[in-house]
Amino acid sequence: MSARYTLRVLTDFASAHTLRDYPGQCANMHGHNWKVEAEVQAETLDDAGMAVDFKVVKTAAREIAGQLDHRYLNDVPPFDTVNPTAENIAQWFFRQMSERLNRPGLRMHALTLWETDRACVRYSEDS
Repeated sequence: MSARYTLRVLTDFASAHTLRDYPGQCANMHGHNWKVEAEVQAETLDDAGMAVDFKVVKTAAREIAGQLDHRYLNDVPPFDTVNPTAENIAQWFFRQMSERLNRPGLRMHALTLWETDRACVRYSEDS
């Protein structure tokens, strides 16, 4: 049996958006206080006994969230052309995290984006 370590970090950001082609009130501008839970997986530990320093994962998550914080998402690429749904934001965030963190022995596992305290989407990709 091989070992697997899953590390999670949380960050948040606030932003507004409108959903294009939505048949309801969410077609109007509205905002959310989003929460982001990023999960990375590793199969090995370094000499210090860590899969990856939490600080590295937190820094990446905060920097990416900073690109969206206090912004109108419909003006921020790629959401100026891609509908800024929770699903699309989660996918974009996951891929941004993957670009920064993935390396041999470490990869993004999943990203959960909370739109409210009771509604979220979890995005992952096959390895």
